[in-house]
Amino acid sequence: MNEDSCQVRYVDEVKVEKARKALLPDDMYADLAETFRAMADSNRAKMVYSLLQQELCVCDLATVVGLSESAVSQHLRVLRSLRLVRSRKDGKMVYYSIADSHVSDLLAVCLEHLRHE
Repeated sequence: MNEDSCQVRYVDEVKVEKARKALLPDDMYADLAETFRAMADSNRAKMVYSLLQQELCVCDLATVVGLSESAVSQHLRVLRSLRLVRSRKDGKMVYYSIADSHVSDLLAVCLEHLRHE
């Protein structure tokens, strides 16, 4: 028998209704899934982690992660569209940083979960 299945088939309608009422709108779950999908790429995760430490330009990020500048730019486009990173222009240079404390909190919680036994 599968340990993830109930041994007795019984649906508690009160609990089900309470759980359904607590659900968020579907578009929120789609956005949440998109955020986790973006962070599921190890190169993007490295980039975000690097940006937690300091702001970096595309050239710096490409060197840190070991990718071409073009590849890093494509990853940054995804991260910007999800509001995980932001950019700041200084003359001809564009610097990237974490968008806000929520992003660092999210990463910190995920890393804490991974380190916890």
